[in-house]
Amino acid sequence: MKRFIQEEHRTQSTLLPDRLDDYISEENPVRVVDAFVEELDLATLGFDGVTPARTGRPSYHPAVLLKLYIYGYLNRIQSSRRLEREAQRNVELMWLIGRLAPDFKTIANFRKDNGKGIRNVCRQFVLVCRKLDLFTEALVTISGSKFKAVNNRDRNFTQAKLQRRIQEIESSIARYLSEMDSAC
Repeated sequence: MKRFIQEEHRTQSTLLPDRLDDYISEENPVRVVDAFVEELDLATLGFDGVTPARTGRPSYHPAVLLKLYIYGYLNRIQSSRRLEREAQRNVELMWLIGRLAPDFKTIANFRKDNGKGIRNVCRQFVLVCRKLDLFTEALVTISGSKFKAVNNRDRNFTQAKLQRRIQEIESSIARYLSEMDSAC
């Protein structure tokens, strides 16, 4: 293998170890996520566990799990198990959460227990984008959502069907009232 670029030997130590920060460029979106979350007041936004309990095992700070959640949202990683794997192997994510590696159950519980706080963070993000004039007059959104169509003949209404249905209801009411009058 003389004429190929040689890889570094896995057991080779270096004089000056690489910093994790050297692997993340200044333009990388994880820096924006980090700066955004660090500026939030998580207690007022409704997150649980901002102040640690005096007893028991130490927990992850909600800011760390929020950064992990936002990273997963931006990179279309929805599964807690996949986020756990990414935290162990992805350099960007290692940089973002400081080489912590929460397990999938911790990530899932964070999502479940802090729904209100996550919604408030989304609102806060929209406010920041408005403040920075990142929205324009033309807003285009694309959704990948798939919904099962329920559009059978009984459930869709045209103008003619609606008028016919109103007449049917009015005639049945009139019939009912006439029957009530004849019964009295």
